[in-house]
Amino acid sequence: MSTVNFSLLDEEIKTEVSKGTSLLDAATSAGVQINSICGGEGICGKCKVIVDSGEVGVASTSTLSREEIKKGYTLACQTWIKGDLKVTVPPESTATKGKILIDEDAQRFRALTSDGVGSSVKYEPLIEKHYLELPEPSLKDNLSDHRRIYRELRRKKNIPIMQTGLKVFKRSSSLLRDNDWKVTATLGRRGDTTEVIQLEGGDTAETNYGVAVDIGTTTIVAHLLDLVTSETLDAEAKYNSQMQYGEEVTRRIRHAEEDGREDLQETLANDINDLIYALVDRSGIKLRDVTSVMCSGNTAMLHFLLGLEASHIRKKPYVPNTTKPPPIRAAEVGIKVNPRGLLYFMPAIGGWVGGDVTSGVLSTAIHKSDQLSMLTDIGTNGEILIGNEDWMMSCAASAGPAFEGTGIRSGMRASRGAVDKVEFVEGDLIYSVIGGTRPKGICGSGLIDLVASLFEGGFVNRSGQLVPVDSDRIEEEEGELKFILEESSETGRDGELAVYQSEIKNLINAKAAIYSGARILLKSLDLELDDLDQLLIAGGFGSYLDSEKAKTLGLIPDIPSDRIKFVGNTSIIGAKMALLSQQAYEESREISESVTYYDLIDYPNYFEEFTAAKFLPHTDLSQFNSVGITDKSGGD
Repeated sequence: MSTVNFSLLDEEIKTEVSKGTSLLDAATSAGVQINSICGGEGICGKCKVIVDSGEVGVASTSTLSREEIKKGYTLACQTWIKGDLKVTVPPESTATKGKILIDEDAQRFRALTSDGVGSSVKYEPLIEKHYLELPEPSLKDNLSDHRRIYRELRRKKNIPIMQTGLKVFKRSSSLLRDNDWKVTATLGRRGDTTEVIQLEGGDTAETNYGVAVDIGTTTIVAHLLDLVTSETLDAEAKYNSQMQYGEEVTRRIRHAEEDGREDLQETLANDINDLIYALVDRSGIKLRDVTSVMCSGNTAMLHFLLGLEASHIRKKPYVPNTTKPPPIRAAEVGIKVNPRGLLYFMPAIGGWVGGDVTSGVLSTAIHKSDQLSMLTDIGTNGEILIGNEDWMMSCAASAGPAFEGTGIRSGMRASRGAVDKVEFVEGDLIYSVIGGTRPKGICGSGLIDLVASLFEGGFVNRSGQLVPVDSDRIEEEEGELKFILEESSETGRDGELAVYQSEIKNLINAKAAIYSGARILLKSLDLELDDLDQLLIAGGFGSYLDSEKAKTLGLIPDIPSDRIKFVGNTSIIGAKMALLSQQAYEESREISESVTYYDLIDYPNYFEEFTAAKFLPHTDLSQFNSVGITDKSGGD
């Protein structure tokens, strides 16, 4: 065994591992979370560390610059332990994704999800508590304890079919008599059946809580709900710890195929538990009073949480194991709430369009409106839906991680220290930083603003090439141009903030995937942009997007700004609605069945559309008249 000492900004962590273990695996086992976008394949360059002492084996890599190698940097995933080591993990390589977001970060996420539950559905939670005062048995009224409870419940509520588990039966007789026939029954909706999931002595009907969870590829958000009052008590968020197995869903599926299914399941359950513990602790309630959890997310996340085989999602014809799993005990997948509490799922639409889109439709009421809407969720797994009360069609446009602030050397997610806004003011670039600190990196919205601003200022041409103008901000490094946003002396990281030519290209490819997906979906329906009554931009990313900058980049369609609406985290809003309303939950199942999935690859001119969108803002400038760009910016 070898001892490895990891030095971070504010702590030292020691672990013992076998020789031959990679530094990345050693860090993971010690709880040191290092950025690993590519899942440990040595191609993203995000897991840079410095070996201060000790012997290691290192694979060759082209992702480190000569300057970085001279400073002693190595990739943790491509470095193998040969003996005792001392390793420094620089701030830019530390993944805060495993820690609950607090202070400004948590407030930022809470702001995304502050919308109330929709008022268009009937309040009737999936889990309810009813206080019962049962008449004592007599010779004239000698029903069994079981039937006596059912009779009293049916006097309060119309319940055609009821069931009760053996554990509840075993305790019911003594519980009734010990509490003078005064008990509280917890009822849970399970399909067409209502289950008595627990009996408690006395009146506990006012202590009934649920948790709605948005399981994103990058971020997990949870809301604590009072199921009696329908009030949202608190909200919390953290980064999805599955990112240690790969940034993109397909990499995680491959990890699952390589005997990693249990890793993904446990990691996700632990993340959800972390959020629930934080919410319960802060609100001062008891964990056993959390009786239900509703999860919303893409189809792969659903499979990962349930421990289902997900390999067929990434292979034609992209058939998932299930899109509508029935309610199960939360404890079955390791989620620690009431031991008999139920876990529900927002139904998915297909292999690549998940329950998060179903939630989006439910929360925006597209399915009830005569207006023609386009709902776009911009992120790693882009999803687009067009429709109204008569019909709906959706598609998936995989954009990759560029919008999440990754895939660039100065990139980071939207947390403290991230540049999130950039604009030209009087000929100079001005930026804002989350938390008001020195900048540590650039998040997705900041990257979009930066590239759009560089285009507007003439530093980037229409094809996305940096223009070697006379500026001290543009330099060449190892044959590649870069634009320096901030010198290293003014940052909160070990190095400057810069965007490289290849990174601009990656962003343009990502925006082209989203925009071409929207165009193809419109064309497949024989529709034009003018036919759209509104463009709804969903997700945490969308809440911070500058629509004018997004149009300049060619990311979203060029429609009037008064027809663009940022609808926030509709995934969590829809999950809350379903948890608080049996009607909404049933509607969500109907929505998932009524949406038609369209595979973009089936469109005959898909690659032509995608290629045309790989210009700023587009090859066809007539599609972006409001941007006011002409061919004078060149770059063809």
